[in-house]
Amino acid sequence: MKRRFALLLILVVAAGLLFVGCQKEDAAETAEKAASIKIGFIGPMTGDYANYGTLMSQAVRLAVDERNAAGGVKGINVEVVVEDSEGTVEKGQAAIEKLASVDKVTGMVGAVFSGVSIAIAPRAQAEQIVMISPSSTHADLPGIGSYIFRTVPSDALQAKVAGAYFAEELGIKRLAVLYVKNDYSQGLYEEVSKSFTAHGGEIVAVETALQGDKDFRTQLTTIKGENPEAIYIPNYVAEMAQILGQAASLDMDVQFLSADGFSNPEIFDLAEDDTNGVIYTGPVDVDVTPGSAGFVADYAAKWGVEPDSFSKNSYDGANIIMDAIEKTYSGTGAIDRAAVRDAVAATENYAGVSGDVSFASNGDLIAVQGIFQVVDQKPVQIGVYTVDGEDLVKLK
Repeated sequence: MKRRFALLLILVVAAGLLFVGCQKEDAAETAEKAASIKIGFIGPMTGDYANYGTLMSQAVRLAVDERNAAGGVKGINVEVVVEDSEGTVEKGQAAIEKLASVDKVTGMVGAVFSGVSIAIAPRAQAEQIVMISPSSTHADLPGIGSYIFRTVPSDALQAKVAGAYFAEELGIKRLAVLYVKNDYSQGLYEEVSKSFTAHGGEIVAVETALQGDKDFRTQLTTIKGENPEAIYIPNYVAEMAQILGQAASLDMDVQFLSADGFSNPEIFDLAEDDTNGVIYTGPVDVDVTPGSAGFVADYAAKWGVEPDSFSKNSYDGANIIMDAIEKTYSGTGAIDRAAVRDAVAATENYAGVSGDVSFASNGDLIAVQGIFQVVDQKPVQIGVYTVDGEDLVKLK
């Protein structure tokens, strides 16, 4: 009997220790969940397009550093996890897999390129990770899911404005196109062509290349033979710099036109004087406010370079995500991802460094479009436009 009682006592004590151990483990897990809040960034950090990812990720890091210096989110530090996509779909998919499964991020700024964003958005949607792209402009992106947003104007708006502006304001009748076969470049070519021809223009030549190509002389020579009034090159800086330089070597005296990929300041280092005169569409220059001026100064002081327009979009995206977590998180336990998503979706007239940010019901940015011309290797905003149906409307 005593032996049975002793055995029973041992079992009770062991169970009690196990229960206490479980309680401690649960408490530790809860404390761990509240120890840090992770947001991700996916962009090209190496390779020909690394400057895009570097400038944008630095803006996210700045936003996070500022938030942590001010006490974090509900007193909890925020951590940014940067993943290198190298600008490819394959590396982008590996990056979102790591952010979702290993790092368990709550939100993400990125991806940088449209093709990568379209590829990773379904996984972000499935994992309920709020994804805000600062630069992916493909018209189809927001339609992938309710967790997908962007702080850059859609190609749908950019293309309509560009095509109408080229035909109506510039008076161009004969346009040639040299685009790269990726979602961003090809999507812009297709939509700008529709808008341009709808406004009376004619596409007289269409030449293509592959991402990463270095020699465009064959395509440029073919285009030269069609005697266009302008050439539209909606590509990334690595290709555009080569195109502009090689066109100059072929004595092509023709107006070059481009898109928001030209907003990256690296183009002026790579192509120098060949950039002068280029006209392109891009995010509008916002009126200087204490907030935007402070961001530019702080960014330059921290990183030694000035931010581009996509960096401003990245900074705003990171802050919108952190604000949404702040509004919805109790400070302990798991973060309610659906509530964070709803808070992001409710963003309206957010006073960002990129301008006022409001999201449409599909997660798209409600925006207007800027027109820029390069003068002495500096972009000068020469107009702000939108469209009403198919009609071009000048705002300033």
